[in-house]
Amino acid sequence: MPALSTGPGSDTGLYELLAALPAQLQPHVDSQEDLTFLWDMFGEKSLHSLVKIYEKLHYYERQNPVPILHSAAALADDLAEELQNKPLNTEIRELLKLLSKPNVKVRTCNEYLPKGPLQMNFALSFNFQALLSVHDTVAQKKYDPVLPPMPDDIDDEEDSVKIIRLVKNREPLGATIKKDEQTGAIIVARIMRGGAADRSGLIHVGDELREVNGIPVEDKKPEEIIQILAQSQGAITFKIIPSIKEETPSKEGKMFIKALFDYDPNEDKAIPCKEAGLSFKKGDILQIMSQDDAMWWQAKHEGDANPRAGLIPSKHFQERRLALRRPEIIVQPLKISNRKSYADYAGNNSGTYLAGFRRSFRLSRKDKKTNKSMYECKKSDQYDTADIPTYEEVTPYRRQMNEKYRLVVLVGPVGVGLNELKRKLLISDTQHYGVTVPHTTRARRSQESDGVEYIFISKHLFETDVQNNKFIEYGEYKNNYYGTSIDSIRSVLAKNKVCLLDVQPHTVKHLRTLEFKPYVIFIKPPSIERLRETRKNAKIISSRDDQGTAKPFTEEDFEEMIKSAQIMESQYGHLFDKIIVNDDLTIAFKELKTTFDKLETETHWVPVSWLHS
Repeated sequence: MPALSTGPGSDTGLYELLAALPAQLQPHVDSQEDLTFLWDMFGEKSLHSLVKIYEKLHYYERQNPVPILHSAAALADDLAEELQNKPLNTEIRELLKLLSKPNVKVRTCNEYLPKGPLQMNFALSFNFQALLSVHDTVAQKKYDPVLPPMPDDIDDEEDSVKIIRLVKNREPLGATIKKDEQTGAIIVARIMRGGAADRSGLIHVGDELREVNGIPVEDKKPEEIIQILAQSQGAITFKIIPSIKEETPSKEGKMFIKALFDYDPNEDKAIPCKEAGLSFKKGDILQIMSQDDAMWWQAKHEGDANPRAGLIPSKHFQERRLALRRPEIIVQPLKISNRKSYADYAGNNSGTYLAGFRRSFRLSRKDKKTNKSMYECKKSDQYDTADIPTYEEVTPYRRQMNEKYRLVVLVGPVGVGLNELKRKLLISDTQHYGVTVPHTTRARRSQESDGVEYIFISKHLFETDVQNNKFIEYGEYKNNYYGTSIDSIRSVLAKNKVCLLDVQPHTVKHLRTLEFKPYVIFIKPPSIERLRETRKNAKIISSRDDQGTAKPFTEEDFEEMIKSAQIMESQYGHLFDKIIVNDDLTIAFKELKTTFDKLETETHWVPVSWLHS
């Protein structure tokens, strides 16, 4: 091991050892991630600066330097007083200003340089009094903080008492309190990770609070004490009886979660302290700092430089609350067609209808009475937490070059333009994007080829595959089955293509596996006013009649599209990774294409189960 530095000008020692550590530890590090962490940690500029300061201080401490005097500030005051009695010329006035003013600007260099282009004009601003005060403090080695005197009224038989003084700035104290139901004592309920109380290391969970700034708190409610703290400025003095119970040291959390709902602590009546709450939006990534409390976790936003954590409801607590007030599930109207493609907005104002190729199997409200079975999919467990959106543990993921592409699932109501967006993607690069070929039990027509328009199989084989959960979704129309199989997705991915899949939103949760790693995009309609404007010349193929003819959009079509989108987003929005509003087809397509490019090249947050199954 290199020897430590012995002088301020030495380039060897602790600083050099710090720089060499990552290379020395490399043979003992298992993963590239850990090695990168070591390089980043030991290469941090601020750490290197601290080590340099430490070495210089260590050197001068060993030299044991002796200050010339311990009271430079007092000497400056005496000098200023002496100068007041002298005739005031320019130099004396400037010196008095330097010694007496809190902040002064001193001209430097310019009057000492010859006249010419190199002459510099600048000023040096500093607080000379503060500089002398620091000098005296260092010279006298008075580094300890000034503590308040011990109270005189402490009973000798009273439990051991701690007098703690914290300097409060604009941030909250970072601790919550509660009243013990049995004893009536005010107890510290929790310490917020990264807050002022946590950083001080002086206040702990279970400590009994007796006084705040000399005010007894035994007979006060927690709300009253919080008000006292809120009104206190500067230093706050606490009288505390320490908890006998030893705290288990908590490490900073390494767990990350994706929020599946919006949360505002100011609207939560159950939160112990609204000021300590952390607000977030659906889709935000949170870092869990503490799960010590089964009801309230401590978290902060991922990437937030502020170390202070905030309170959020725990997963268990939030699931229980949602389950109690959960409304009856609304079943979305579904559509099915005897055509391989149906109803979709063409997305232009030219009046030309552009047929899609949607292979979904759905029933409209009017069709349900005339068809034998409604849409079905793989059966889920009776209780599925995916239907009670709270949090999902996630981890960063980036697709590697040798990996299959992630499955892309497109979701949207009928007529929103989903088919046309999918068609434009396929046309843009037929070698990169692909779609599944559906199965059917109907007879093949003369112009059709097996495996192109459909995969034609027998009714018995179809029903067997249904029993074996081989279909993502399926339906029956006029005694014929239609369905999208899992193998059809695998077939597209095996060709090293991005599979574009269009399914009902409640099918998405069955696709969320390590194998497919789906990225779900919700195509959302704009306002009904905008629909009337952009779809006035477009047409829709409706399954409400058996003709399958293209007809202009009606007001009922617009209303159904808006309502259907609202139901989808309300019930399944927590499963959507991206929402694109199809206000303008060209703009929506560009946004969709940009999303695809980022999906293949950038890091995204995905469920932990996908990478650790």
